[in-house]
Amino acid sequence: MQRPLKLSGSESGSQAIKRLAMLLRRPELLVFLPALSLIAFWVGGEAIMMITALGLPILFILAGAFKSQERGDPGVPDALSGLAIRPQIIKFMDNVLENAAITGKSTACFVVLFDDANVLLDRHGRAVQTEVLARSAERLCAALREGDTVARLEGGGFAIALSPQRRVDLEGMLQVATRLQSALSNPISIDAARLYVTCSIGFCLGPKAPIATGGSLIDSAQVAADEALRNGPGAIRAFVLGMARKRADRDAFRGELETALDEGQIRPHYQPQICTDTGAISGFEALARWHHAERGLIPPSEFLPAIEDAGLSERLGEVMLYHALAALVRWDKAGLHVPNVGVNFSSAELRNPRLAEKLKWELDRFELTPNRLCIEILETVIAETDNDVIVHNISALAKLGCQIDLDDFGTGHASITNIRRFAVNRIKIDRSFVTHVDEDREQQKIVSGILSLAERMGLETLAEGVETKGEHAMLAQLGCGHVQGFLFARPMPFDDTQAWIIAQNARRSALPMIASRAR
Repeated sequence: MQRPLKLSGSESGSQAIKRLAMLLRRPELLVFLPALSLIAFWVGGEAIMMITALGLPILFILAGAFKSQERGDPGVPDALSGLAIRPQIIKFMDNVLENAAITGKSTACFVVLFDDANVLLDRHGRAVQTEVLARSAERLCAALREGDTVARLEGGGFAIALSPQRRVDLEGMLQVATRLQSALSNPISIDAARLYVTCSIGFCLGPKAPIATGGSLIDSAQVAADEALRNGPGAIRAFVLGMARKRADRDAFRGELETALDEGQIRPHYQPQICTDTGAISGFEALARWHHAERGLIPPSEFLPAIEDAGLSERLGEVMLYHALAALVRWDKAGLHVPNVGVNFSSAELRNPRLAEKLKWELDRFELTPNRLCIEILETVIAETDNDVIVHNISALAKLGCQIDLDDFGTGHASITNIRRFAVNRIKIDRSFVTHVDEDREQQKIVSGILSLAERMGLETLAEGVETKGEHAMLAQLGCGHVQGFLFARPMPFDDTQAWIIAQNARRSALPMIASRAR
């Protein structure tokens, strides 16, 4: 099925015929039949009226209006229902590739995927998403030539097969991909709202497909589009043979990650947080570590990005939360005082509309009060989000009684308004500002400014990445309330925490107090 025709003031005869055929596939237009019959009677008498009354329904039937209605989805706009589907575009490309040796012509396949499609769905709902797809389909079709084929893909993307042509090269196809992106660059107006969408595009040249079939060509374009989406927004990628292997490796790694989560290989290590006034333990942060059966302990930098790419952030969050709450219960039973434990929450978790309800259930299950759980949120999430679900969730968690920590403060440009809007209790100063703070005057000025801001806003403070006694002493003198870093302890498995807590409590009486300015 070819794409809907481009609108213009000078349509060819074939375009007009196809447009008429599209109108005849809309049975709802028969509502005008009585009026048309009456007009026909006035103009030409009874004979013309009979021809109109009987002939028009027959034309609609022959055009397939009622078949289309039976098969289609009444909730799908015409711009989408008029597109090809995957088997049709594959058949089209099969025909082109089979005849390439005879005709000397080939094709190329493009796959268009929308950046942040989940955000659009979460924020505006399914109806708006469908309308955006319909408007985008119209624009894509208008940017293509007569004879190019557009198909709708499951999941909200589009596949495009170019009409047979003698020259199919990388430079030309990059120009086509850029033209398609430009077609979607203008805002889409829906219900008085202006929505901006961007897309990432992958494509494969006919001669570059691993197998000379339409199925192989569209699969290769899909692999390239997935790679573009990973590097987006607005990325373009051409398929190369190594891409398929990289995708297979990622899929295999995803399976390995799922197994690791299910079998408990990924679990938290705990790093203590210390009060600068008293030296007491003010809490622990739960940090994910992977105990691999063959590779040993894998640091988070090697697997957390893969967790996010694989869509497993919520699953990891469930594992970390369970172990963190279980740790609090075990410390309590051992008679060890740990005020709270901090757990990092990703933006994917914060988009769950039932997050507050879920956390309340977990806290009740472990018989813990909400103030024992500290929700750590990256500053970049707060600075960049305008997602109503995330805003609602953080507000609901604060009302529940959980502490809200703003993690890596100083890296995400969160405004004072956002800090207040998200009911933040404590800011965690990023380690980049803490390193050499005892020696670097510029670092001291930055940290002092952050601490003054926090004091005026009534927020607690914690400095991350403290590695030397000099840094600890300077932070305490500047007025930082809590510290965390290798100076005190590296992240440790739960089994090592009890001995460390006992030893730390024993050391407190022997440690000299570090003077701090009044807060």
